[in-house]
Order: sequence, then C-alpha cells, then structure tokens
Amino acid sequence: MTEGTESSTAIPGTPPPGGPDSPEDAYLSRRTLRTGSAGPLLLTGLGVAYVVSGDYAGWNFGLAEGGFGGLAVATVLMGLMYTCMVFALAELASVLPTAGGGYGFARRALGPWGGFLTGTAILIEFVLAPAAIAIFIGDYVESLDLFGLTSGWPVYLGCFVIFLAIHLWGVGEALRFSLIVTAIAVAALVVFAVGAFTEFSAGSLDDIPVDDEAVGASSWLPFGLMGIWAAFPFGMWFFLGVEGVPLAAEETRDPVRTLPRAMAWAIGVLLVLAVVTFLAAAGARGSAAVQAEGNPLVAALEPDGEATALSRFVNYAGLAGLVASFFSLVYAGSRQLFALSRAGYLPRFLSLTSRRKAPYLGLLIPGALGFALAVVADGDGARLLNVAVFGATISYALMTLSHIVLRRREPDLPRPYRTPGGIVTSGVAFVLALAALVATFLVDHDAAFIALGVYAVAAGYFAFYSRHRLVAAAPEEEFAALAEAEAELARD
Repeated sequence: MTEGTESSTAIPGTPPPGGPDSPEDAYLSRRTLRTGSAGPLLLTGLGVAYVVSGDYAGWNFGLAEGGFGGLAVATVLMGLMYTCMVFALAELASVLPTAGGGYGFARRALGPWGGFLTGTAILIEFVLAPAAIAIFIGDYVESLDLFGLTSGWPVYLGCFVIFLAIHLWGVGEALRFSLIVTAIAVAALVVFAVGAFTEFSAGSLDDIPVDDEAVGASSWLPFGLMGIWAAFPFGMWFFLGVEGVPLAAEETRDPVRTLPRAMAWAIGVLLVLAVVTFLAAAGARGSAAVQAEGNPLVAALEPDGEATALSRFVNYAGLAGLVASFFSLVYAGSRQLFALSRAGYLPRFLSLTSRRKAPYLGLLIPGALGFALAVVADGDGARLLNVAVFGATISYALMTLSHIVLRRREPDLPRPYRTPGGIVTSGVAFVLALAALVATFLVDHDAAFIALGVYAVAAGYFAFYSRHRLVAAAPEEEFAALAEAEAELARD
C-alpha cells in the first residue's frame, strides 16, 4: 500500500500534497536534512575527498595487468568516462536536486525498478568501499608503527567509531573536517610529484617484461591489447566516487547552481592529479618496481629502500588521503540509504534523522555492516574494493542511460544546466561504463559474482515486498509522478 507524504524538498511546479498538520508532513518532519550547509568549496572538496586515496594506492596494480601503456590508455578512457558522466549528472542534479542522487534520476527515466537497481548499485559501492579503506588504513597504521598498533579489528573499529561520531555531530562540521584532511592529502601529492620528477626517466616507464604470447604485445603494452581492457578497473581508481557529489543536494546552498559548478571543479582537479601522480610514480623508479607495491608513492621515492624525509612525509599524508576517502564515502552511503528508505524502497526507519538533522540509523547500520565486512575480509581490502567497483559500474551505466532517456523522452523538461554535447556525451560514458563492467570480470570474477549475489537478494526484497509500499510523496517519487501525470494529460 502506497503512503502519501509531503516532501520536505520543494520541486518547482509541484504543489504540496498535504497541509502543515498532515500525516505526510509529520512523516517527513522526522526525515529532514540540514539545508544550506554546503557551498561550492565544501562540495568540491567532497568530490575530491571521495577519490583522493586512489591516487596513493591501488591504481598501480593496473601496471601488472596492462603495463605502463595499457594502464595509461585505460586511465585516459576512464577519465573520459568520468568526465562525460559528471557533466551528464550535473544536468540531472540541476533538474532534481535531492538526496536520492542517481536513484532519483533513474526513477524518473527508468521507473521504480530502474530507480531501485541504480540506488542499490550505488549503495553497494558506498558501503563496501569504506570497509576496504578501513583495512588499508590499518595497513598504513601498522607500517608507520603508530602507537604500536597492528592492522586488525581495533583499528577498523576506531575508524568507524571516531568518524561516524563526527558525521553524527553535523553535516557542516563533517564536510569541513573532510575538506581539511583532503587539502593535506592533495598538498602532499603535489610535494610528492615535485620530488619524484627530479628522478624522472622516460626509459623507466616501459620496463615491465613483455609477454611474447600476448596479441599486440610490445614494451609499452607488455600484456598486449587485452591488457588495456583488464586495466580499466584500476584506471577507475583515480576517479572512483566523484559521482557521489549530487547526494549532498539537500544540504547544499542553491544546489541548482552549486552542484554543476562543484562537480566540474572536482573532476578537473582529479584529472590533473591522475596524470601527475601516474607519471611521477612510474617515471621515478620504474613501472616494474611499483606495480605490486601497497604504497607505490613511497616506493617511488625510496629507490634504495631507505626512508627519506620526503618519503616519510608522503607516507603520513597517504594516511590522510585514506581518512578523507573513508570519511566522505561514509557520508555518501548514508545519504543514498536515507533517500531509498525515505521513499520506502528500504525499511523506512533507516531514514529517521536526529535533532541535528543527521540520518543516524543510516550512518550507524551501514557502519556496523562495514566494520563486520572489514573483519571478515581478513585483510583482503582489494576484494572488497573490487565488489564496490562492480556496483559502481552498474550505476554508471544506468545513470548515463537515464540522461539519454530523459533527453529523448522529455526534451522540454526545464534544465537549468545542460550537458555540453547532450546525449553524445552521456552516450560515450554509457558505452565506456559497459566496457568497464565487463572488465571487472577479467580482474576478479569472484568479486563480480559476490556483487551479483547481493544484487539478486536486494532485487528479491524489492520485488516481493518494498515495491508495494513506496512513499508516494518522497521528493524523487513526486518528481516521477509528475512526469506520469503530464504524460497522461498529453495523451488525453
């Protein structure tokens, strides 16, 4: 049975369905976020924070899949995919600036099933990724010998407890903390690049031994043409998560104007960091030397294995980068869960907010799940991150398809911001997202099947239970209902 409620987020042209004392208003009054907490700077910082840990580690494993040339081509193609997708999402976010983000876009374009499948894929990404990063933080803490701690459940628990507490304190405080830590991590990447480029040698880039049996193999493509495709998921690590910026829409000042601007700035910063980090690390010591390192930037600065002042600084800054990404990904997961719950796709109690307007159950329950996954994974953060990447690629394909469908089906829909290139831009992102989805099976088919299993269970829950109990007046549902009403009038 559908429950009507009054939206707490005004959508232009839609009258509220209930009065000030209506049950609808009471329902959403317990499910409101703090508006106006974020401006362009905090949102740009949030977009970079999602991703910055990927500059410090993870991308380099793509060298073992494609060599320098293979990973370079993969990074260019994935950079193109993310850039095109960001511009498409910027348009969608200006049309529907709510906490639902990708779920809301797909709900209007692809119906309830499309919205649910997109939101679930995003949720897989943003719940699994913090668990993986908690493991990486533990590895860093152990390698730095901080307080004599070793990587294990006490460190993981500390991450979730401390940083969830900041989120529960308030979104403004959380985003400012994220911006400070992100600024430290980005500054350290610049310092790293300056130091590494003093040792740069172009001859070191293609020093991985060639597999002569691979089709199209050469010193630049030591594993052949297929190595490019296999390196796609690692090229994504330079950008993975930036698509989460629209999830902050309901807590943003003037989201229609601020979101597109912040998203463009964030992807611009990330593109520059990707190129500089990749070239500096591989060229300083050689691709072969850093391809399997858990801390490739430090390895690039220590050719003889001896720590230097610069390498120690970058090592500590790497921890800051991991904290920034962990912290911001927890935020994104809680907002996607909040929106899906508020609309009835997931249990409604998960969208309740505190007196400080924080979705406390939407933070605590995924946090507990993330902690459990980190413990059960037993140090295998890469597997968790591969599952997250699989969920991400599904959401990318569905979100960019939503842009194409809405442009085709509703060309007159008011769009305060329009994607440069229109559906050509989103079409490029859609094709590359499908290619990246298939590539995840080449890298870790077990992780892909784990993600599919989670997806199947979630789809069963929606098919047999929650799709019959959606909240009609949640912002994203109202927006879709308006489209259906307009289409009905047009047919009459």
